[in-house]
Amino acid sequence: MKKMKDICRISLDQETTSLHCDAQMEPDRLNSPNTSAITFEVLGYQLQFSQDPNSKHLGTTVWDSSMVFAKFLERNCRKGRFSPSKLKGKRVIELGAGCGVAGFGMSLLGCDVISTDQTEVLPLLMRNVERNTSRIMQMNPGSDSFGSVQVAELDWGNEDHIKAVDPPFDYIIGTDVVYAEHLLDPLLRTIFALSGPKTTILLGYEIRSTNVHEQMLEMWRRNFEVKIIPKAKMDRKYQHPSIQLFIMGLKPSAETPGTSAPRINWKTNDIIETRETENSQDKNSDNSNETDDFGGDKLMKEDSILLRGLQKGKLNEWEARRYGSMAARLLCDVKIT
Repeated sequence: MKKMKDICRISLDQETTSLHCDAQMEPDRLNSPNTSAITFEVLGYQLQFSQDPNSKHLGTTVWDSSMVFAKFLERNCRKGRFSPSKLKGKRVIELGAGCGVAGFGMSLLGCDVISTDQTEVLPLLMRNVERNTSRIMQMNPGSDSFGSVQVAELDWGNEDHIKAVDPPFDYIIGTDVVYAEHLLDPLLRTIFALSGPKTTILLGYEIRSTNVHEQMLEMWRRNFEVKIIPKAKMDRKYQHPSIQLFIMGLKPSAETPGTSAPRINWKTNDIIETRETENSQDKNSDNSNETDDFGGDKLMKEDSILLRGLQKGKLNEWEARRYGSMAARLLCDVKIT
């Protein structure tokens, strides 16, 4: 860990430009080169996350699913498994942390979080951790409601990196960590190595490639008990048809080296519902067209809502961010010759 501190030691006096959540998400989503930071309010704190949209590394951008994840925790923290009384002192590791948004969602509820990523991303991640930890301490001095956030290097599948973070963990979290097929197997092996008998896995994901999405779901369902968090449980503003949140536990039959994980007791989970209950509720909700396969009808419906908002000239910050997603989907199949 000393080595990590040496690598990640950076100055906090460098000024940044704060753009309040109106930055686009990917290089092909017209990310402005002047967007150096976003301000994001979660659990009563105004946090600032530096990003580098001009970087060649995907981890230096704040991705929408991390914000959806943090806002989901905020909405469901008053009682149940995500309440501070249940999460206080829980050990959490964040994979592919990037700018660190999701990890702060857990730490603000009392968890001790290790945010991990590849070495190229660590300076920016450390900067965000140091700035926001300081801001939280200044806003609420003497409070023990905030857990902690540490930063460590973790290349998926690297045994030395895995041992250094001292598994197992109570929670493994990650948002938008899968964007290519070749990442699936090392991610799965790393999750196995970090898991214990009672580990819960929380993942956020925005569908971009149908092929990768299908392979990812097949892998999750083959190895884990998978529950998809209903849209009704998410923050009303911070959600989108293309973004899913998963809560998972190892199946008893999952074969992992040195790991024996009994079935997770889902009875203590007052957030997730069974597929039958979810479908029944959806019939009487605004999300009645929602399905797990993210059909094109839902995306088109959401896009038409955004376009109507644009015509009226009324867009909130989240809707502005989602225009980038819509543009990316429209451009996805365009081939320039």
